[in-house]
Amino acid sequence: MIQMTRRKTLKQLTAAGIAMPYVARTSWAEAKPSETLRHASFGGGGMAMADLTTISTAKGVAVTAVAEIDEGRRKGLKSRFPKANLYADWREMLDKEAENIDCVNVSTPDHLHAAMVMSSMQLGKHVYGQKPLTHDIYECRQVQDYARENKIVTQMGIQIHSSIQYRSAVHIVQTGVIGKIKEVHTWSSKKWGDMNSKPDRKDPVPSSINWEHWIGPAPFTDYLKGYYHPGNWRKRLDYGTGTFGDMGCHIYDPVFKALDLTSPLSLKSIGPKPNKHNWAINAEIRYTFPGNKFSAGKTVDVTWYDGDKRPPKDIQGLLEGKRIPSQGSIFIGTNGVMLLPHIGNPELFPKATFADFKRPELPKINHWDQWVEACKGNGTPGANFEYAGPLTETVLLGGVATRFPGKELKWDTKKLEFTNEPKAAQYVRKEYRKGWEVEGL
Repeated sequence: MIQMTRRKTLKQLTAAGIAMPYVARTSWAEAKPSETLRHASFGGGGMAMADLTTISTAKGVAVTAVAEIDEGRRKGLKSRFPKANLYADWREMLDKEAENIDCVNVSTPDHLHAAMVMSSMQLGKHVYGQKPLTHDIYECRQVQDYARENKIVTQMGIQIHSSIQYRSAVHIVQTGVIGKIKEVHTWSSKKWGDMNSKPDRKDPVPSSINWEHWIGPAPFTDYLKGYYHPGNWRKRLDYGTGTFGDMGCHIYDPVFKALDLTSPLSLKSIGPKPNKHNWAINAEIRYTFPGNKFSAGKTVDVTWYDGDKRPPKDIQGLLEGKRIPSQGSIFIGTNGVMLLPHIGNPELFPKATFADFKRPELPKINHWDQWVEACKGNGTPGANFEYAGPLTETVLLGGVATRFPGKELKWDTKKLEFTNEPKAAQYVRKEYRKGWEVEGL
């Protein structure tokens, strides 16, 4: 059991209307100590640096600690955040800095999310967690429940959720502009999968990388140069969640929000299945959700495509000859159709019908600042874990479905089980590596 868990007391972003400033940090002197949020980051490169940079520029935030497994990155962090304490081991950071931090961002590879998020919440820390919220479904439910029960301020890193474009799309659907929704088709051209076998070799671990701590609670594997770190872990079953996990939480988000979706009743994959180590590409996964006041029927289907897969030609034909973007969604309503690019303004069809339509005027929201303000007691984040948990669970279910191509899986969300496929249970909850167990997961 990780020891610190016993302490329970304590380019496109700009286009989306969300600022991503480069300025390094807010000075301690700019806010009174009682008004300063002491912040720590899990990760110091890539998306972690993006999150940390933006959070640190919010008023009244001071970066006090960062955990980063790469020594080279730690050196760069020291120059940007000279007052922060730096660690190679995130567990050591929590153990030593527990009384010196109020909030954290978890912006690491997917397989580490749940352990870091839960361990931080068990210390009473508010959490900004990157998407997908967790690597596995059981983790997701536990994290969501713990945050709610312990009143932790949370936000998932689906920053486009706060964009004017996505919020406009939600408004259009929920005000009935295109009528009741009959079905939705949503897709991403990314290919975070690998149809090849894992190379039969191992490479020396660079002296600057702590490989043991990169692996963390996941099954151990030997280091392969460029195969996992820094980015290709997204393709690997034990460490990433494929294209759907990477982009589904973004692109499914406005669909989930606009239709006020809950857990699906069933889902079916008709694309290829993963191999022993890697996610597949060219997925097609069809979900059936319970209907509600925004849907045309008692159920509503939402279909996901990735890689080279796209919605059928008859669906694309509803766009009157417009070429579909590389990522986005098509909402089909009883009175019209909405195309929502990722990331772009919604477009309505038939053009003649909606020629006079004007998009709603909505205030700008900074996704990171919204969370920071909530940590100070001001407002509620729009993508908190109460919302982001069910969204993430839905996306992760798609990954499970790809392991059983052609079979409709029926899902019982209360029991967290597939009622017609016992073999799927092994993909709902994983076993943590010995020595890396976390209470509650």
